[in-house]
Amino acid sequence: MHTGLRRLLGGFAPLAVLLLAGPAAAEEAAASGLNSGDVAWILTSSAIVLMMTIPGLAFFYGGLVRGKNVLSVLMHCFICAGLISVTWVLWGYSIAFGGEGALWGGLSKLGLRGVSHLAGPEENIPEQLFMVFQLMFAIITPALIAGAIAERMKFSAFFLFVLLWSTFIYSPLCHWVWGEGGWLSARGALDFAGGTVVHISSGVSALVAVLVLGKRQGYGREPLMPHNLPFTVMGAGLLWVGWFGFNAGSALAADGSATAAFVNTNTATGAAVLGWVFTEWLSRGKPTALGAATGAVAGLVAITPAAGFVTPLGSILIGLVAGFLCYQACNLKAKLGYDDALDVVGVHGVGGTWGALATGVLASAPTSSPASAPS
Repeated sequence: MHTGLRRLLGGFAPLAVLLLAGPAAAEEAAASGLNSGDVAWILTSSAIVLMMTIPGLAFFYGGLVRGKNVLSVLMHCFICAGLISVTWVLWGYSIAFGGEGALWGGLSKLGLRGVSHLAGPEENIPEQLFMVFQLMFAIITPALIAGAIAERMKFSAFFLFVLLWSTFIYSPLCHWVWGEGGWLSARGALDFAGGTVVHISSGVSALVAVLVLGKRQGYGREPLMPHNLPFTVMGAGLLWVGWFGFNAGSALAADGSATAAFVNTNTATGAAVLGWVFTEWLSRGKPTALGAATGAVAGLVAITPAAGFVTPLGSILIGLVAGFLCYQACNLKAKLGYDDALDVVGVHGVGGTWGALATGVLASAPTSSPASAPS
């Protein structure tokens, strides 16, 4: 009888601890300035942005390559998540957000030194949460480049490429646009969620990479057909869903700015699907599932820098033009003679550039990017 009573009381012990600790935790959160709704939203956004890379981008790219190369593409996406999850903590975040230099943030936050899980007196989310949200952007950007160089690079070479590129290209560029004192940020650059940082950087780097590596074996002499288009369409759907965290999460709060970014992201993506599908329909006589999926990604890319700055009508224009432009750019590569295997240059490079230019034209009010580091 006594044993049963002890077990019953022991079962209530964790509940008692939570009840007693709850007010103290709430007081700590209030004192530190944390907003629980904002914290919950950015935690959720961080998770679904990671979903964009694994499995979203992995499936999107994996379905487009030949069957013998699908595991290689999946591994490229997966290793980006593994490698940069470590390097971002060790030095990447510090280079991007560690200080106020014009070109880089410095090394003051190596190993997340001084980066707390508690917010400062005027911050709504902890800096560690901001760090991990930015980490997900750092993961997907080099993974995008993998689509351009698919079927041509050994794993060891790709591993070294990602290590060096994320350190010496991505992190400094991230500081230029979003870091305190960054030279592009100081000149009023508008990039709500990564049009320049993620898409233009990956598109330009992809073009350089394919020019250096050359064409795939059999390119132009034998068909290099996608092995599993349902994989690609499913990957595009996961990217569409994850992009809400990518763009709306960049408001760094569960507020009206996040709502506007959410609405604009979905609207532009739908418009880009229509823009690509109708362009393909007129030029080839019928639309395709691959075209619709690629058009969706083009719209997601183009609205990224503008998501929190334009009206829904502006997002429709951005999406429609992105569908048309990216379709033309992807078909132009054959005439120009470069082998961009999975159209990274045409979709991310061209789409990101169009989105960045359109942001400057269509932004409804001057504002700074909310993606900047917490002060």
